[in-house]
Amino acid sequence: MSVITEVSEDGQRLTISIRGRFDFAKHQEFRQSYEDKQLSAVVVDLKDATYLDSSALGMLLLLRDHAGGDDSDVRVVNSSTDVRKILAISNFDKLFDIS
Repeated sequence: MSVITEVSEDGQRLTISIRGRFDFAKHQEFRQSYEDKQLSAVVVDLKDATYLDSSALGMLLLLRDHAGGDDSDVRVVNSSTDVRKILAISNFDKLFDIS
């Protein structure tokens, strides 16, 4: 499994960890990880992600919309320097808390 989900003990925070390539091949699995959940915060952990493409950016936007759009609390954490550059070039640093 390359998309791993974990819900906090209080049931309010969902952590989605991506392993390997974050691309269109993960679309269905990524969507299923949050689709039926109503949570106040989502963390996308990219520590084990080796690649990110434009479809991954689209998936992050869909997650943000599902989580409440401008009012959402979605963080992208443990991203590599290269991934942070991609997110910054795409202005995702204005939509997500990225670290």
